[in-house]
Amino acid sequence: MSSKILKLKILNFRGVQELDWHPSVGMNFILGGGDTGKTTVLEAVDLLFSPSTSFNVSETDYWMRDTETGFSIEAIVRLSEKVEINTQPNMAYPWHWDGKEAVIPDNNEENAENDEVYRFRFTANDQQETLWEIVQPDGNTIRFSVGLRRQIGLVSLPSDDRNDKDLRLVYGSALDRHIGDPSLRYRIGKQVAGINLQDQLSDEAKKALTVLDIKFGTKALPGSLSIGLTSSKGISIGALVGLLARKNATTQLPLSTWGAGTRRLASLEIGAANSNAPSFITVDEIERGLEPYRLRQLIASLSGQEGQKFVTTHSPIAIASSAEAQLWYMDSSGRLGSLPSEMVEKQQINDPETFLSRVAVIAEGATEIGFLNHLLELALGCAPLDHGIRVCNGQGNDHTRKLLKALEESGLKFAGLADNEGVKVDSWAVLKKQMGDLLLQWEEGCTEEAVISAIPNDQIPSLIGVEGEDQTGTRLQHLKVRSGAEERTLDSICAALDGTGKTLKQIVIEAASGNSDHAPEVDRKAWKRHSSSWFKSEAGGAELARKAIELGGWNELSERLLPLLAAILASVDLTVSEYLSNA
Repeated sequence: MSSKILKLKILNFRGVQELDWHPSVGMNFILGGGDTGKTTVLEAVDLLFSPSTSFNVSETDYWMRDTETGFSIEAIVRLSEKVEINTQPNMAYPWHWDGKEAVIPDNNEENAENDEVYRFRFTANDQQETLWEIVQPDGNTIRFSVGLRRQIGLVSLPSDDRNDKDLRLVYGSALDRHIGDPSLRYRIGKQVAGINLQDQLSDEAKKALTVLDIKFGTKALPGSLSIGLTSSKGISIGALVGLLARKNATTQLPLSTWGAGTRRLASLEIGAANSNAPSFITVDEIERGLEPYRLRQLIASLSGQEGQKFVTTHSPIAIASSAEAQLWYMDSSGRLGSLPSEMVEKQQINDPETFLSRVAVIAEGATEIGFLNHLLELALGCAPLDHGIRVCNGQGNDHTRKLLKALEESGLKFAGLADNEGVKVDSWAVLKKQMGDLLLQWEEGCTEEAVISAIPNDQIPSLIGVEGEDQTGTRLQHLKVRSGAEERTLDSICAALDGTGKTLKQIVIEAASGNSDHAPEVDRKAWKRHSSSWFKSEAGGAELARKAIELGGWNELSERLLPLLAAILASVDLTVSEYLSNA
């Protein structure tokens, strides 16, 4: 069994000001829009368990470049039995895990060994000095050595193009751990150092070197100069040794020169092949360089590997293919919340892009998607997706409620627009109290009823459309059937309504919403289908929004819709344009 991070705490590191996270012990998919801090979380894990001996800190590693406060990364870890933590010079004492925090052990015999955990920490101070340390239960600290970090094991696949460390014999790389020959670099270096490069110099070069040797002598500097192969700090001779693979019958090329997807798959296979497999695997933008079929293969391979995985993605294919993974969403404010599989599984499969936006608006159906997208475009002056705002299909009233509830309970910032079907009233009321202006549920019933009700009566003929336009004839036919009119004309329909107590607006609402309450039994299904020729589509929802503004319905609707639009835009630090505010 590999080591597991039970809690990760980040303070003031790069794009994350503060984060307390209890990841799943298996596969963790971190989703969300751009620039929310997803990659920073992976980089924090990479840095804390880095197999390198040093890390050069720059001001950009600090939150908002504020170096005065420093930054820290801390993890509570349950170690694998294979990790020999007390081979270090100083004794490391375990903490007790109470299910949420590491607490001081109470020496109670009931505390199983499974509850023993360790606190590892990386810090950088205001002088950009770094320190890896183990925090003891008494508050003291000891060194968190590179040897111990290597034992725990990390394979990291960042999103940059040329990361091939694990394919070369770099100290601590996956290839280095897999070969398991610690003296190999020394033997390589010794042989390389024995190569006589001096004899390869031209006569002119030898003379120049002799002149330099004389100058060194006059300055009391070391003499008898020659040239040879050397390694520098951070770069060893072993780093020049890497895996080669056959490109064709006569040529072998370094794996580091192959495509990004192949390099990533190769690095993971090396890590998995080690006798001491890595405890932690981080993969930033897992889809990078991979065709859909290889992406699915990679996700399946990761799922089958031991170790705790941390993955980011912007790929709907990756989300839809990761049914066994725990999904986490990082919203525009940098909060990281759980997406319970039983609540989001349907959305994960049918509309995975819901979880790839900076802020997602859960709209009950196609009408609401088209309606809101049109209004948001007017509010922004451009497409909402240009700012990471995505209006998603909630796939029905009850599923919209469940999804919004799950997202709200995770502490995430989502918005919603839903009909009022008169069910789960208390649950909707609690959601409204929690979400505030980010949720609008129509009081009247459905979107069609709420919007059409706001349009003045004398403008309803224009809402239906002009004869000859798409759908107008079909809509008039629906009204003819519902009113019992003799002809498919507005005059005939209005005449048929005289004395019935119904208005043209009312039967338009009934047709647009698919109401079949007054239909003959044999016509009920046909009447329900009437709505498809009105506004029950994304294009229809956009038409409804456009006509609501053009025909004078916005004056009444704006009081309810502007707070929702403003709250959505505020989630990404934007405001509603004057055009829509004054419409």
